[in-house]
Amino acid sequence: MALLGMPDDTGIGLNHGRLGAAHGPDALRVALTRYGVAEPDEWVWPGVFDAGDVIPGETLATTHERVTEAAGALLDAGLFPIGIGGGHDLTYAFVRAVAGRVSDLNGIYLDAHLDVRETEGSGMPFRRLVEDCGVRRLDVIGLNPMANSRAHTRWFHSHGGRVDSLDPHDDWPGENIFFSLDMDVLDGSVAPGVSALNPMGWTVQRAADWVAAAGRCPCVRCFDIMELSPPHDHDGMTARVAAHLLLSFLRGFAGRRSGAGS
Repeated sequence: MALLGMPDDTGIGLNHGRLGAAHGPDALRVALTRYGVAEPDEWVWPGVFDAGDVIPGETLATTHERVTEAAGALLDAGLFPIGIGGGHDLTYAFVRAVAGRVSDLNGIYLDAHLDVRETEGSGMPFRRLVEDCGVRRLDVIGLNPMANSRAHTRWFHSHGGRVDSLDPHDDWPGENIFFSLDMDVLDGSVAPGVSALNPMGWTVQRAADWVAAAGRCPCVRCFDIMELSPPHDHDGMTARVAAHLLLSFLRGFAGRRSGAGS
C-alpha cells in the first residue's frame, strides 16, 4: 500500500468553499503519529509506504495530470493507492489512473454532496469520472438533500446514480470499485475542520463501519480521504478522526490479506 498526498485546494476556491484543505495531508500524517498502536492484539497492520506529496501545478489541469501520473506509478509498482487531500476534485485525477488500468469501474463515495457540477472545481469529480473515464455506476452514501440542486440531482439519477442504496455489509456492485470519503459527510460537531461544514452529518462510528468494509472488499482498487481542512479544525479533532478512519480502512484491509471476506 502507498499513501499519496494531494495538497491542493484550488478547486475548493473555484467553488467558493473554505480554503485550507491544501494542509490536509500534513495534518493527517501528524495525527497518525499520535493515534493508534503499532502492534494491536487482533490483527497485523499492512505495510504502508508514504510516497510523499504531489507538487501542485500552476493550473488545476496540471495538478490533475501530476496526480494521475503519480497514482499510476504506484499502481504499476503493484501498490494499493491511498490518496489524502486536498479538494475533492483531486479524486477525479486519482481515480483516473485506476480507470485507465481496469475495466468496468464503479464508484462508492461517502459525501454530503453529489459533486457532479459541470464547471471546474471541487464539485466536479464524479461527473468527470462518468463522462471522461467511463465509470459505469455511482453510489453516493450520506447525501444531504438540502445541499444539492435539482439540476445536479436529476443529472445524477439520469446517469444511473443511486443514493443510499447500499449497506456496508452488502455485496457491492462490480469487480472494480473506487471508494472515496469526503470528511464533510461527518457531523460538524465531530468534524469541524472540513471545507463545507455539515450541520446534520454522520457519527464517526457510521463512517468507520463503511471504510472498514471498503478495506475488506477485494473489489475496492483505491481509497481516498478528502477535504480535511486544518485551519478550520479545533484542537486537531478532525485530523484525529481522519486518522481513525484511515486506520479503520487499514484494519479492514488486513482482513482482506488474511482471507476474510467483505
